[in-house]
Amino acid sequence: MTKNNKVVLAFSGGLDTSFCAIYLKEQKMQVHALTINTGGFTDADVKNLEKHAKALGVASFKCINVTKDYYDKIIKYLIFGNVLKNNTYPLSVSAERVSQAIAAAEYATAIGAESIAHGSTGAGNDQVRFDMIFNILAPNVKIITPIRDLKLSREKEIEFLKKHGVKMNFEKAKYSINKGMWGTSVGGKETLTSNLPLPEDAWPTKVSNGKAEKITLSFHQGELREINGKKFKHPVDAIMKLNEIAAPFGIGRDIHVGDTIIGIKGRVGFEAAAPVLIIKAHHALEKHVLTKWQVYWKDNLSVWYGNWLHEGQFLDPVMRNIESFLQSTQEFVNGKVHIALAPHRYMIEGIESDHDLMSDKFGKYGEMNNTWSGEDVKGFTKIFGNQTSIFYRVNDVKMTGKENEN
Repeated sequence: MTKNNKVVLAFSGGLDTSFCAIYLKEQKMQVHALTINTGGFTDADVKNLEKHAKALGVASFKCINVTKDYYDKIIKYLIFGNVLKNNTYPLSVSAERVSQAIAAAEYATAIGAESIAHGSTGAGNDQVRFDMIFNILAPNVKIITPIRDLKLSREKEIEFLKKHGVKMNFEKAKYSINKGMWGTSVGGKETLTSNLPLPEDAWPTKVSNGKAEKITLSFHQGELREINGKKFKHPVDAIMKLNEIAAPFGIGRDIHVGDTIIGIKGRVGFEAAAPVLIIKAHHALEKHVLTKWQVYWKDNLSVWYGNWLHEGQFLDPVMRNIESFLQSTQEFVNGKVHIALAPHRYMIEGIESDHDLMSDKFGKYGEMNNTWSGEDVKGFTKIFGNQTSIFYRVNDVKMTGKENEN
């Protein structure tokens, strides 16, 4: 036993971290379980987690609520950027892990721990996100990863925990479920295939609302501030309320397939009713109030920002530069977005904004122009196509289709 045998265990209370708690204790380490709440745990959940952790024999248990900090530093910019990885996934776990890793590194440093442990396997993204952030923020702290190092299957973990008398719902543990403010991921035997859907009972939120309804989301400088006219003190509260309204419709369920940091393809189910509706509503509003080139550059930078965040590179200073750009685009992203909800589907019906560039003062698309004449268009058209016209004349190019034969 070393003089300092403190280890901070990033603790979710699931199969992997429950195994780690007992295993680390058997290695003669003083285990300090740390739960970082990013909006997925209620007060009752936290009490149950503490009870479970202490039953596993940890030296201490602490829960840090970083929900508002998580929103202010990460989620806000995912909304500003309308970030959906591969046009599908709102980075529910990716963003959450970054926030949790930062909090865990800071806590380990604060209590003077020699080591920090997490329950990641050797086949996913989380191991890279955690390790990299720990190495950057706590370079002198040793990283321990029992599940990865021992190459354990979930069956082996269950066998170990049963042997140690641990009381858990092992049937439920067949699915790896991670719940946070920005969505819930679901992994199981089906997501290890390329063709099987998740069964209905694998989804944490059941479809219980069969009656269609309409809602209105109000944004102020790109942030969700009101739902159906009700104001919220902080956007986190609005996100939680929207999820409460929309999740029972089964909205936001999907399966994401993407490229992992370690180079293999990965597949995971997720339900993210509030994130999907917020991003789609925000995007609809932006299409009305931003200029063509604002939208273009936002789209390009946002895809890059989302990918770099997904790969755990949140601490790269270039991320702060992109966030400054995204923030600067939101000044006039103000207004209401009307959405129709129904079981398993939704529709963005329209927007209202004082900054709407689709103003009939200047013309109605396909019908009437109010600020230019036909002669203006004739002159503009000649100038707009002038360089291409010169190219065709200089090179004697004719679009006959025969050029492709040469």
